[in-house]
Amino acid sequence: MRSIQRRLSLGLISVMVIVGVVLAQISLWLFEVGLQRYLEAGLRNDSESLLVALVRGPQGLQLDERHLSPAYQRPFSGHYFRIDFADSHWRSRSLWDQDLPLLNHPGLHSNLQLGPDGQQLLVLRSDYRRLGQSISISVAQDYTPVRESFQRMRQIGLGLGLAGLLLILLLQRITVRRALKPLESAREQIAQLQQGQRSQLDDQVPVELEPLVAQINHLLAHTEDSLKRSRNALGNLGHALKTPLAVLLSLASSEKLDAHPELRKILKEQLEQVQQRLNRELNRARLSGDALPGALFDCDAELPGLLATLNMIHGEHLALSYVAPPGLQLPWDREDLLELLGNLLDNACKWADAEVRLSVIERTDGFALCVEDDGPGIPEQQRTQVFSRGTRLDEQTHGHGLGLGIVRDIVEAWGGLLVLGESKWGGLKVVIELPRR
Repeated sequence: MRSIQRRLSLGLISVMVIVGVVLAQISLWLFEVGLQRYLEAGLRNDSESLLVALVRGPQGLQLDERHLSPAYQRPFSGHYFRIDFADSHWRSRSLWDQDLPLLNHPGLHSNLQLGPDGQQLLVLRSDYRRLGQSISISVAQDYTPVRESFQRMRQIGLGLGLAGLLLILLLQRITVRRALKPLESAREQIAQLQQGQRSQLDDQVPVELEPLVAQINHLLAHTEDSLKRSRNALGNLGHALKTPLAVLLSLASSEKLDAHPELRKILKEQLEQVQQRLNRELNRARLSGDALPGALFDCDAELPGLLATLNMIHGEHLALSYVAPPGLQLPWDREDLLELLGNLLDNACKWADAEVRLSVIERTDGFALCVEDDGPGIPEQQRTQVFSRGTRLDEQTHGHGLGLGIVRDIVEAWGGLLVLGESKWGGLKVVIELPRR
């Protein structure tokens, strides 16, 4: 999609070119019509002067050349005349060997050419009656200099118009950038929203942006409220189910089911799985806490609290530590990363004897997250099995499968890679490679 700046520029250019051409043509036409009317007055005076120069002679009408302008004597001087009466006509010496044609009707004409240089003539024919005879006098003036002046005016006007258009475009660009500056400010505020540095956009914006900002703020408030309600509902549901689950587990262990060992086994297995899932979701809600929608993951701010929460859940005997570059922010949603790291670390804490470490490594092409523990680990031939949801390699301990399956789904959605290996302490090592956004 083209930018607003380009659209405004193209629209302004189109409007100004069309309006400018129309106004320029109308102005030149009006100026030329006015000039022709002015020249027509001069030609009419010349025509009347020629009429006065006609006198009665011994042989009839004569032209008294003493009353003629010297311009009519020089060849192709640019001033010409022709006098028609009866069956004869006179013409000025300035016509030389050319002839001024007789026009069909009186009035001003501007489409005649004459002379070796192709002079454009402005000709006025006037009809009179003098000394009892009908006389037609045509006077002409070279219109070529005027035409050339108009051509120069067009060229100068075109140059000035282009220069003016460039100046207007420059001023328009500056004006549009200043007018769109509030949008740049809104973009920066949205980036701050994404980084968790603010919860809403400033409402001190131009009138045109007020509905947009108000709608975004309303959406943010609604989203945050929905997240809080969902988190609270999850916690309430979990706590509401813990008591019925404990009762059901107690009934499954009662002596009333001694006669049905298979039924007791099935009930206990299913109830234990429900209890595991319930505990995991409650732990997830505790780990996420309150977060702004779309907040990025700040390692320095989030990891100490995450490890402290896990220590409270799994006991103080575990040594949980992390290594990350100072001030590192991971370009993914805070809650998604809390869920991913919470699952990995929670899984490691269940199996570790005393040591769990998280390493966050920044690379040129992305990031690597590594979680290691000193537990029993997973044999290489069985590592692919733990990605199946609910698969457990040890029936006595909550298994790797559910948590690692969820982690794998998140990593695949981000276009990353999940690899299981052996830690330096002999336990499980989970490495997640994520591409840079």
